[in-house]
Amino acid sequence: MLDGDVDLPAVTAPDVDARRAAVARFAELAVADGALGRLAELGVWLAAAQGACPPRPPARPRVVVIAADHGIAAAGVSAHAGDATVRQVAAVRESTAPVAVLAPVAGVSVRVVDVGLDHDADTVDRYRVRRGSGRIDREDALTAEEADRAFRIGRSLADEEVDAGADLLLPASIGVGATTAASVLVAALTGTEPVAVVGRGSGIDDNAWMRKAAAVRDALRRTREHTRDPLALLRVAGGSDLAALTGFCLQAALRRTPVVLDGLVVGTGALLAEELAPGAREWWLVAQRSPEPAMTLAVEHLGLTPVLDLGIRVGDGTGATTVVPLLQMAARLLAETATAADLGLT
Repeated sequence: MLDGDVDLPAVTAPDVDARRAAVARFAELAVADGALGRLAELGVWLAAAQGACPPRPPARPRVVVIAADHGIAAAGVSAHAGDATVRQVAAVRESTAPVAVLAPVAGVSVRVVDVGLDHDADTVDRYRVRRGSGRIDREDALTAEEADRAFRIGRSLADEEVDAGADLLLPASIGVGATTAASVLVAALTGTEPVAVVGRGSGIDDNAWMRKAAAVRDALRRTREHTRDPLALLRVAGGSDLAALTGFCLQAALRRTPVVLDGLVVGTGALLAEELAPGAREWWLVAQRSPEPAMTLAVEHLGLTPVLDLGIRVGDGTGATTVVPLLQMAARLLAETATAADLGLT
């Protein structure tokens, strides 16, 4: 597949009739109009996504962590050394990373997929695209073939999870240097200056922030000819994780499966997916307001409103996991709350 060459079916919108039924059902409950606030909105969103009113509480939510390293880490843009990603992935698998600690509380299962860690793999992995990525301030992140493969892997991962019964998907990411690449892509897609998209990422100090801003500036210059071509942007300034997340978010929408977004890298993948498949965003919910300025821009560009404001900056799915119990509560409220008629209040 060449840059810009992707043949996708149209995204089907969530069920309008189920949405209307949910709105009508909330209006009948024995509570003041609007008293349930955002919980009611979540219930309506879930009903439309499931095509049923009342909706079912998500029973098989699934975090899929996409892991990869980025060559731009060599520019000193992160608080972590390049080999930190492997250790972070190990922490998820050992259930000591934040998302893995919270997942059992929310009834969420977690999967980690290596699409581009910078290490020698012990076995052949059909999901692994390459070792790390190119240093995007000087060279392309991926070849066209690698970008295509990563994008297709992301779509396949979404298919696998839906086919296995997942009814709510929570894409996530781990990767040193990933927020730098994501910031470049957000700036390219939104026409924003580099200094306006650069955040603290892994917790960098002022000197590292300046190095990151310079890296974003230089990489952004290399994207100028590709701002209308999401696949070319992924090749030039993305990475295997960003390409896979783009495919994952896109395919989830095509499979009519609700998604909770959190973290700048995931948000960037979603932004690119919406460019490729308009309407995909109707299947997504943004978990929480990120401190990363590029994520704020991505969310605004998508026209979505975060559910929470937790200030969480890690992108491993922690923020998305916190929203799952709220969705389960919202579904039960819609199904089980007494109506005004039930209580004889009409």
